[in-house]
Amino acid sequence: MDVVGVLSESSDARNYWKVLKHRLKEEGSEVVTNCNQLKLVAPDGKYYETDCANTETLFRIIQSIPSPKAEPFKRWLAQVGYERVQEIENPELTQARMKELYRAKGYSDEWIEKQVRGIAVRQELMGEWKHRGVRENKEYAILTNEISQATFGKSVEEYKKFKKLDRQNLRDHMNDLELIFTMLGEASTTKIARGKNAQGFVQNKKAAKLGGQIAGGARKKLELESGEKISTKENYLEEPESTKRKRLKG
Repeated sequence: MDVVGVLSESSDARNYWKVLKHRLKEEGSEVVTNCNQLKLVAPDGKYYETDCANTETLFRIIQSIPSPKAEPFKRWLAQVGYERVQEIENPELTQARMKELYRAKGYSDEWIEKQVRGIAVRQELMGEWKHRGVRENKEYAILTNEISQATFGKSVEEYKKFKKLDRQNLRDHMNDLELIFTMLGEASTTKIARGKNAQGFVQNKKAAKLGGQIAGGARKKLELESGEKISTKENYLEEPESTKRKRLKG
């Protein structure tokens, strides 16, 4: 109702949503079915069952609202859909658009190249896991944690807390060396899994730990020789202190 009320500018958002739900049902849309009722606090301070939706369902609802305020969202969704079709026809566009997105966020070209390479290494590893009988989602997350723990001494969630992140992508907030050692751990895991012909979750978990240990050993040696920690609390939510110091000195 909050979204409908803002975009429709209706004085009675509750009734507008009721009518819209009825129309969507008649059209055979599954939007209403995909809405779940959760107890949310109302203006009177009490909790009531309220229609809620995820991002995908909300976008579909927005498309059904004839309103000037909804039009910019509709144009954006059409543009995104068109770009997705282009990327299916020419996959190179995906990488080009990703680079532009990172540049718009202020990342350097050097960092972007490492991130792009890191994504390729990660995709190769996930393809290997799938080929070797590892089930997606939960098992992928466990194996990723094994690599992270052995590489940096932190699970993915611990690393995010270390960098004061919430829902953000951890890799988007790693510096160059953090990305490099992440790649080393994942590339080593892929190599070991192939070399040992690891099959299933248990064997690939061992390979993940070994791959992470290789990267972790290299990290510790570099830290010993350089006298500096590889893992830092810096993130890209705001300007990193190291960048700030360089800018101020310049």
